[in-house]
Amino acid sequence: MDNFLEIFLITVAIAIVLNVIFKKFEIPTIIGYIAAGEIISEIYHLSGKGEITHIAEFGIVFLMFTIGLEFSFKHLMAMKQEVFLNGSLQMLTCGFVFMLLAIGILGLGDKSATIVGFTLALSSTAVVLKILNDNGDINEQYGRKALGILLFQDIAVIPLLLLVDIFSSNNQNIEKLLFTTLISALILITLLFFIGKYLVDRIFRLIIHTSSQEIFISTVLFMVIGASFLANYFGFSYSLGAFIAGALIAETKYKHKIEADLIPFRDLLLGLFFITVGMQIQLDVVAQNWFLIIVLTLLVMALKFGIVFGFLFLYTKKRVALKTAFAIAQIGEFALAIFSLLQAKNMLDIKTSQILIVVSILTMIITPFILNNIRKITNVVEDIALNTNAVQNIDSNIKLKNHLVVFGYGRLGQEVVQKIKNTGVPYLVLESDLNLVELGVSRGENVVFANAAQEETLKIANIEECAVAIITVTNEAKLEILCQVLANYPKPIDTIIHVNGTLKKMLFSSIDENIRIIRSEKVIARNLVQEALECRIHKNT
Repeated sequence: MDNFLEIFLITVAIAIVLNVIFKKFEIPTIIGYIAAGEIISEIYHLSGKGEITHIAEFGIVFLMFTIGLEFSFKHLMAMKQEVFLNGSLQMLTCGFVFMLLAIGILGLGDKSATIVGFTLALSSTAVVLKILNDNGDINEQYGRKALGILLFQDIAVIPLLLLVDIFSSNNQNIEKLLFTTLISALILITLLFFIGKYLVDRIFRLIIHTSSQEIFISTVLFMVIGASFLANYFGFSYSLGAFIAGALIAETKYKHKIEADLIPFRDLLLGLFFITVGMQIQLDVVAQNWFLIIVLTLLVMALKFGIVFGFLFLYTKKRVALKTAFAIAQIGEFALAIFSLLQAKNMLDIKTSQILIVVSILTMIITPFILNNIRKITNVVEDIALNTNAVQNIDSNIKLKNHLVVFGYGRLGQEVVQKIKNTGVPYLVLESDLNLVELGVSRGENVVFANAAQEETLKIANIEECAVAIITVTNEAKLEILCQVLANYPKPIDTIIHVNGTLKKMLFSSIDENIRIIRSEKVIARNLVQEALECRIHKNT
């Protein structure tokens, strides 16, 4: 490519300009890189193939290596449910559903539909883990579950590539292929484990004594690329080898220094990877099939979200299940390579391949907006669920009068309820976490599933006739909302809350005298209930 330097210079310039503009509107840099790739491919008629694509793939390699540094093998074994249970359920259920989708909508044959279906089940390691790392959510419950599923998907790429070989060749011995893959996996893991356990620590000790930063970084780069090469040599993905290498080095005392030194390489190459993703978009295909592309994009994301939420909800907190399902609803970067491979082996025509590639890219473009606003989106979904259930859940409590209304059934709320029960005063608890509601109901307590911030909920809870409201929630945002709702209620509601000293001024400076504040340094359930009983007695006299 004679004008490579010119193309590279213009691409970087476009990426910088776009990301500066996008940053003002809080649009993720990933979108800027993809847009830059699309623009440069239209100007120079590029397709995102060739040596530059192979270089860009190492962005994912370094990302997976740094993720591996955070998860030693002990840590990984502790995540066996997230990786093996959640991962296998996600791949199998989504894979079969999307296989039927490929047959019904795209009109593919059984073999092509099988590979396309399970490829659509893959999610984007590069997009999801980059954002989870950037915002710190990788250590949240949903971040761990998303990571576990993504790791299983990386492993699942191996049998997918194996299926491509089997289905595209009539002469292949299937038993031989499976046996070869199993032996290769055992050799790779044994080799990397031996190197990590007996050589890595000694090598780094020797390198550290040279007091040379350049030699240290060169050694780390050699190990990352070397592990990726070994994985690829035995027929596995580059990123899987990098992750195993990172997990092995995580057992050493050098992990934090290595992680800090590799971040610039990782971010630079990840940017290059997303530029090459943008290069694969063909606008003429998009223009001719825009409706089908939009339908498939929304359908794939909705189905993947629904399936993942469906099985996680059976044994995980609803909010964690929602966030995890949103996080992995897109199609992964490995899908781009597999669709191109299917086209090269004449298992997909050019049009279908391009449609699937564009759909995959669109899901990756949508994902940053979801992940960066995942708490707001989850709150909206929960509110919708609460609004549809609030009335029927608390209809039976309409006759309550001169009662105590408790907001929240967390740790403090549970203690408050126990104290109230000892007094024999009627009460009603409003809680938005279904798991806590079920806990309260199982204990025989008057806890209902409702959105307490809704005026309709307060009316049905007969808030006007209550003796006093007790707020036990600890979330600052919810605390402020509830206080504002009660303070602005047409009839004054005596309210008792607990809050620390720093929050009192910040959150409640505008609240009227009907609200009594008990500071957290002296708060116990007894104080809250005692205050409530005094209010009730005062109201009755």
